[in-house]
Amino acid sequence: MRWPVLFALTLAACSKGPEADLPAIGQARSLTAEWALVNEQAAKGRVTATYSETMRKQLRQQLQSSLSELTQPDSRYGAEIRAALALPAQAAPEQLRSHAAALKQIEDDLESA
Repeated sequence: MRWPVLFALTLAACSKGPEADLPAIGQARSLTAEWALVNEQAAKGRVTATYSETMRKQLRQQLQSSLSELTQPDSRYGAEIRAALALPAQAAPEQLRSHAAALKQIEDDLESA
């Protein structure tokens, strides 16, 4: 009796599509915005080089993790995350914020669907 219930729950979780990716999209948006802030503060000399390098490394690792959590990695939001990851570590904050804004728009669209 447990197998049919387990199968139904698994099937229901898989059938959510992009909505199932909302937590990872939100996390990726937040990480990208934080990366922009780190780069902005580093450019203004408000944080040390060691701090900014460490933060960038951690943020990129977490962003890669968010990408790997996606159920639909070939989606528009997956491409947006990959585009952010393709940027150099010291990318302009505006570039990073544009990716964060695009992810926010996707997130809002999915939440209102």
